[in-house]
Amino acid sequence: MVWLLEAAIVPLFLGATAVYGQFTSGVNLIEVYATVTDQQGEPIVGLTAADFQIAEDGARQTISAFAAGEFPLALAIGLDRSFSMGGKDNRLGVAKSAARTLVGALRPGDQVMIVAIGGDTIIAAPLSADRHAALSAIDSLDAWGTTPLYDATLGALDAIQPAAGRRALVLLSDGTDRYSDTKAADLVDRARRHDALVYPVAVGASRPPLFAELAAATGGRSFFVRDPATLITTMRQIARELRFQYLLGYVPSRERVGPSVWHGIDVSVSRPGTHVRARDGYFSR
Repeated sequence: MVWLLEAAIVPLFLGATAVYGQFTSGVNLIEVYATVTDQQGEPIVGLTAADFQIAEDGARQTISAFAAGEFPLALAIGLDRSFSMGGKDNRLGVAKSAARTLVGALRPGDQVMIVAIGGDTIIAAPLSADRHAALSAIDSLDAWGTTPLYDATLGALDAIQPAAGRRALVLLSDGTDRYSDTKAADLVDRARRHDALVYPVAVGASRPPLFAELAAATGGRSFFVRDPATLITTMRQIARELRFQYLLGYVPSRERVGPSVWHGIDVSVSRPGTHVRARDGYFSR
């Protein structure tokens, strides 16, 4: 996730467990959420600003702000309820149980919305800290309709974008798109223009390449669950990853040229055996 901000002198990243730096009025600060995991996929804590390197368009940047901890989260859970998620293996039932697990793992200050994907895409439960409303919406979903998955994913991103703070979308689907007006390439492009981590989870026989592209573009992570019985374990893994992240800030060293220009970002950590996930860039505004 990347933010482009202008603000008066204020403490940066309020509520985080560590704070490094401030920013001043008129300065464009780029903020990047980064997830760092070990070789087993478990989050790594205890890193400092000195452990990170950031490059924009290949040029090394100076980290001027840093925070690590449990940042408030606005989460959209997209549930594919189409007929293809039904059948003998009851993928929809397992996906609903997994979604309930994810809701249960949220912290008191987090918010969640439920997006139902079927013949139409609807907000089954609007963004709220009300866990009962989210769980009731999940329980009420039955298999219905086809899967305009690309349209639904874009709709979920649009719905979560206005939320304050850190935003994420967890998408549970068999991964097969049917009848979307949105093209795959357009969806990835639009996802890059949003500020939300995307975690697509493919349940079934295959994982579409688009799922990995969405995750890489936004700093999220894609999963492929062949056995629906292991889906709840995947949700717990996502919840752990979303619980602890790093927030890095820098002022670009190069002058901006023109509006809405793409700038590539590369985030790395100078410790062996680590894996870093952060979005791959942003459009200047």
